[in-house]
Amino acid sequence: MSQKGYIVAEVKVHDAEAFDRYRALSTAAVEQYGGRFIVRGGAAEILEGPWSAPQRLIVVEFDTVEQSKRFYYSDEYQKARKVRENAGEMNMLVATGVDSLV
Repeated sequence: MSQKGYIVAEVKVHDAEAFDRYRALSTAAVEQYGGRFIVRGGAAEILEGPWSAPQRLIVVEFDTVEQSKRFYYSDEYQKARKVRENAGEMNMLVATGVDSLV
């Protein structure tokens, strides 16, 4: 059984209008590649450690790590990234889920 893949991103928006264009394109790409938003924007509260709370936090679940990478490297998402270039700053990673905690 393949493990789920999670794209995790922290975002700082500088240009809300440009970021809205990015969001529309990236949402379409996420849906096209079978992703599901788990966290999208909402409040983030630091519980421990010297983190800086992100302005926006995004977590997208994919059926596999490979599928999450297909999304990221897709022409559709790369087009969205181009639109986002001056809209803000983003850190993004892919994490592997666990099959079971038991």
